[in-house]
Amino acid sequence: METIIKYGMCGLLYAMIVMMSINPLYSQFPMPPEVPIWDANKVSLTLHKITDDVYAVIPVTAETETTKGIPQATTAGFIIGEKGVVLIETMLSKRLYDQLYTLVKGVTQKPILYAINTSDHGDHCFGNYLLPDPTLIIQNEYGQKNLANNYQSIKQFMVMLFGKDRGIEESELRAADIIVPKDQKMVINMGKDLKIELMNTGTAQSPADLFVYVRTNTKNILWAGNAFIAESPTIPWLFDGFFLEPVANLNKMYNLLGANDVVVPGHGRITDKEGIKFTVDYVNTLKEHMERAIKRGLTLEQTLEATPMKEFDKGYVLFHWLHYNFNLPTAYREIKKMSMEPVGLNP
Repeated sequence: METIIKYGMCGLLYAMIVMMSINPLYSQFPMPPEVPIWDANKVSLTLHKITDDVYAVIPVTAETETTKGIPQATTAGFIIGEKGVVLIETMLSKRLYDQLYTLVKGVTQKPILYAINTSDHGDHCFGNYLLPDPTLIIQNEYGQKNLANNYQSIKQFMVMLFGKDRGIEESELRAADIIVPKDQKMVINMGKDLKIELMNTGTAQSPADLFVYVRTNTKNILWAGNAFIAESPTIPWLFDGFFLEPVANLNKMYNLLGANDVVVPGHGRITDKEGIKFTVDYVNTLKEHMERAIKRGLTLEQTLEATPMKEFDKGYVLFHWLHYNFNLPTAYREIKKMSMEPVGLNP
């Protein structure tokens, strides 16, 4: 527990990485109901054409299983420009990277100019080492630093949640070539009326989030990464130790979207603005509950018992694991800390 307190400002995931280097049995980490959460040795990916030049890559099970509350593997995608391709995500393992690469080459023989990682979690970036040598990797600034400093520990963490012998152990660090600092945006002009905006809004799920927003002359597409895992009944994975900044940024991104925009969530079927409203409603409602509980003077244990939020418990397999072990405690502690900080007086 002392390790989590000491490193809390850097996020729970970082704290767990530090703890794992000390205690390889991970005895303090609450495990999900089933491990692996999804099996990288069994996932098959399929192609979804969004426009003539923009494609999403989704697990074949996502279309039927997302709304049943069954956790899905990582989504990906690519955009074809005049001179080459921008790849979004490189997946967890060589097996999944090879499927993604094959899908790209089945559409175009243009070179992969850039590869974007929307997170420093391994299922979004562990395939980087397999990219062609000329490809430039783009990451959020925090993600680049965290991967550089903690790659082996992050691999151990991913093995813990996704199982041994899933191709995770073979991954090697390949550093990012381009970084997007916090509160900054990068625009890639692909030609053909295609513009890609890479937005580092700060923490929306983890400090390493990077949103990918593609503007075309017909429709806009958002790759939302882990910030928006999937539509209902999925709830967010706030196990990196942050709450208030994610609430603000989830609302910010939701309000950015138009009703007709396409949303590719981090782990579910393709959806739209209405499809990710469940996540926004969940964090806003959780915030209201925590503010009331703290105002009433409830302890964390009392708040856990008093806040089941059954209206959001609609069959997601990981609901109880996430809500009671991570989301609610993180929200409670951060809001309580804010309520205890002295308010500055105007001179």
